[in-house]
Amino acid sequence: MRPSGRKLDAMRAISIETGVTKHAEGSCLIRCGDTHVLCTATVEDKAPSFLKGTGLGWVTAEYGMLPRATNTRNRREAAAGKQSGRTQEIQRLIGRALRAGVDRVALGERQIVVDCDVIQADGGTRCASITGGWVALRLAVNKLIKAGAVISDPLVDHVAAVSCGIYAGQPVLDLDYAEDSEAGTDGNFILTGRGRLIEVQMSAEGATFSRDEMGKLLDLAESGIATLVEAQRAAI
Repeated sequence: MRPSGRKLDAMRAISIETGVTKHAEGSCLIRCGDTHVLCTATVEDKAPSFLKGTGLGWVTAEYGMLPRATNTRNRREAAAGKQSGRTQEIQRLIGRALRAGVDRVALGERQIVVDCDVIQADGGTRCASITGGWVALRLAVNKLIKAGAVISDPLVDHVAAVSCGIYAGQPVLDLDYAEDSEAGTDGNFILTGRGRLIEVQMSAEGATFSRDEMGKLLDLAESGIATLVEAQRAAI
């Protein structure tokens, strides 16, 4: 039995509210159960210096967690004077994932920065950030298309992410914190809307896993991604 009472293949309740900030070119608040992430996309008219003259655009991401997003207050990283290794790893993951769904030639020499700020955390914050980040990116690109700033749509497919793991000896979909903290195996699956794999992060947290178990987790992930993509479509 899962702590939440959900079935093994059941997602948490998903909602995506768009247009939640006034100034960003694209924004949304994604809620995956009790994990809530504010995602905003900012269009910058020039690409990073390492892409100057290449004709290629760039999508990057920044990630942060508010001090009381968790049970106890975490010190702001700005107060510590540097980002943690975990924060750097997650925002690089978000950037890589989102770029996989972008035609950078069609985007042109400009940069879109996707900011993902965790308001409340209950497991799966990086997955929620990727899923919501794509919606914010989609809305920002829609504005570029409407303004005639790009000729063709730079977004080639949806991008979404979900966690799966082995909890109490059973493969389960969309882990919350109670499951994630006790899971024998934990994985994050990032896929396109067409089911193409972008990235898989899997590790044996407390017990090794078999190839068959990995296959079952991927099956669960594909089902979860389909649900998330439908939520993205409904939001935009």
